[in-house]
Amino acid sequence: MADIPEMTRHRGFPTGFTGMKWQFTIRRANPKVTKLAAWPRNNDRDKNETLGDAAFLHALWHYFGTEPFERGNLDAGRLSRLFDREVVPAEKPFNPSSYQAMLQINERVARKNFPQAFEDVMEI
Repeated sequence: MADIPEMTRHRGFPTGFTGMKWQFTIRRANPKVTKLAAWPRNNDRDKNETLGDAAFLHALWHYFGTEPFERGNLDAGRLSRLFDREVVPAEKPFNPSSYQAMLQINERVARKNFPQAFEDVMEI
């Protein structure tokens, strides 16, 4: 059996988008850590998908703000939707396959693409 890597749990971070199928965190570490990669965005994507991205960014902003944060138990799929745009590596070299990888919100890009995520309360 493979060793399970250490994974920081972000206590108090929302586990997902209420009423939707998307999760924001994972429950347990996986021996094979899912690699972060920038997923392409299509112009014809579902409105709910965009709303899920905005809600996740809203949670990141209100939990971490401008400070760098450890990937930890944040969902790789959700992060990959924002990766290399609104969420960027905060360290060099960057290991996209590590739960200890440090990330940071690119506030300028994030505010441009998801202005609603920076409201005190996000209207859904």
